[in-house]
Amino acid sequence: MAGRFGATVLINRPIDDVFAFLADGVNDKKFSPRIVEIAKTTDGPPGVGTVYASTAKDGGIKMKHEFKLTEFEPPTRIRWTELSEHPVVVTEGGYDLARAGEATQLTFFNELEGRGVGVLLAGIALRSARKGADAFAHSIKSAVEAA
Repeated sequence: MAGRFGATVLINRPIDDVFAFLADGVNDKKFSPRIVEIAKTTDGPPGVGTVYASTAKDGGIKMKHEFKLTEFEPPTRIRWTELSEHPVVVTEGGYDLARAGEATQLTFFNELEGRGVGVLLAGIALRSARKGADAFAHSIKSAVEAA
């Protein structure tokens, strides 16, 4: 089973500032309570091919994840895919940014897919993610505006 969740939020910061904050994946820890630790594992500035390795707490269990940036178009678009081999993975995720006067409209999404036994778990994970999507978007907003 595959499914998508996401949300849109208005961030009171210029688009270039929002993009720079989100492009640096180590900032994920500032807005995602799931992230225990995260680091960039490739050299150079963020861009297509950059990989971030993280430890996240999912359902009370710590799991290691790796994500690779697949699209990087400043200041409006970032895409990623999960490289990890888990029962439920993010096949594609992304940020879309648009100018909204002096502010920035941010839309984020993740597409989840269950693999193997994960097919049975993906629906539960997706329902939970959808319920928390608006709160997650507001966590991003708060972190960016505080930076």
